[in-house]
Amino acid sequence: MTFVIQLTADSLNQLDLTAAEAIIETWLAAEQVTNQPGQPRRDHDQQISFAIDYPREPGDPRELSEIPEIRLWFVRLDARYPWLPLALDWEAGELGRYTAMLVPHQFSSTEGIQYNPEALELFMMQKVFVASDWMQQRGSGSPTKLKFMTQMLGYELDDGFFELL
Repeated sequence: MTFVIQLTADSLNQLDLTAAEAIIETWLAAEQVTNQPGQPRRDHDQQISFAIDYPREPGDPRELSEIPEIRLWFVRLDARYPWLPLALDWEAGELGRYTAMLVPHQFSSTEGIQYNPEALELFMMQKVFVASDWMQQRGSGSPTKLKFMTQMLGYELDDGFFELL
């Protein structure tokens, strides 16, 4: 099941997280039903995606992640739900798009998105720390999902790193 956060120009321009909160809370409730006490913990697969409807002038060459109003909304969302990358539909490209909203980057016609390497490294490490804590609070301490998340963005973390956490 996919949970889609529908974003309009009004919600983005007003920094309104209502649509995101409703979907995320529904996703969290579904996860709690799936994970009953005394049963082995099962994490939902990455199921959250975004549908962004933001009008642009004809000929506007910017990607959505280059529009300041959209990026600011994602900064606010990330402040509210810093563990959210774990719930995104990675296979549909949502992790990359989410990252592009928060990490400085450039687009290359031949190589695609090129993140600022230092900014991406800081972003990834912050997400690993936050997500690790969030997963441990929920009774799921395996680093496998975190390792996959970092690999999706081109990083390889050694198992020894996770032993430090």
